[in-house]
Amino acid sequence: MTTDTDKTIIKPKKTPQQRLLSIIKTVLIYGLIFAVIYTAVNWWRQPVMPANPQLQLTDYQGQAVDLAALSQDKPTLVYFWGTWCPICSVTSPTIDKLAAEGNYPVVTIAIKSGSNQELHGYLAENNYRFTTINDKQGEIFTDWQGQVTPSYVVLKDGEMTQGLTGIQPLWSLKLRLWLSATF
Repeated sequence: MTTDTDKTIIKPKKTPQQRLLSIIKTVLIYGLIFAVIYTAVNWWRQPVMPANPQLQLTDYQGQAVDLAALSQDKPTLVYFWGTWCPICSVTSPTIDKLAAEGNYPVVTIAIKSGSNQELHGYLAENNYRFTTINDKQGEIFTDWQGQVTPSYVVLKDGEMTQGLTGIQPLWSLKLRLWLSATF
C-alpha cells in the first residue's frame, strides 16, 4: 500500500550558480522583449519626412536656418520639443550640451510654445543656447507627422536618415549622428 506522501517528487536544491544563471536568463529574456517592444513603438511614433519638406526656416529671432545646407557637410539633428513638455525638460539639457560641443549642427523646433518673446524667456531662464524655430501653431511638426515630444530627426544631405522619440542619452545621439556621417 502506497500513500500520497510516497509519490512526492523531491527536486534537488539549486546551487547558487544555477540560481544566478536562472536570474540572468530571466533578465535577458525580459530585456530582449522590452527592447523589441520599445523599438517597435519608437519606429511607429517617429516623425516621417514630408514629400516636400520645408527645410528653409526662420528661427524665433528672425535668422534664416537652411536645414538642407546645414546637413550637406555633417548630419544635422532636428529636435522637436515644447516648453510645456515634461519629458523635454529632461532631454533639452542634453540637446543643449550636444549643440554647445559644435561637432554636429543642432536645430530645435519648439512646438506650440507661445510667442517669440515667451520662447526667448524660457530659453534664457533655462540657459539654452541651441538654435530654435518657433512652431507656434505646430504646423511644422504636423507636416512631419509628429506624434509625441520629444522627437528627433537626423538629416544628411537634406534627407532623413533616422527618426526617433523619447528620452535619448547623449551617447545615443552622438552615435546616431556618427552613423549617419559614416554610412
